[in-house]
Amino acid sequence: MAKVSIDEILKNKILKKFKSESKIIFRQMYSLEDNPKKGKVLGSVGGIVIKELKYKSFRFYFITDGYKSKLLDRESLVDVLMRFVRMSDKQNQQETINEIRKILVKFGSGSFGG
Repeated sequence: MAKVSIDEILKNKILKKFKSESKIIFRQMYSLEDNPKKGKVLGSVGGIVIKELKYKSFRFYFITDGYKSKLLDRESLVDVLMRFVRMSDKQNQQETINEIRKILVKFGSGSFGG
């Protein structure tokens, strides 16, 4: 089983914006622990893959180790971390993806907080 982590700032934004619907969103995010291949691949930076999950008109972006998630089978994905880092609506999608790429290029995956 893979591990899902959600950035605290993002978690607070989701709770504030979606209120009771946030339970549905968090359930969808944590479903990656059982199905780590879920999500649309948007690109990669230095072996780190940027993926998205959709909920209504919103996108939730997460990063993961592209090598492990691509090559390992489902049973072997025990030490893969998927970290949700940003969200956007459809209008700001490309801007948000570019921001994630820029941060990864400049600072690496550790720059998204604890």
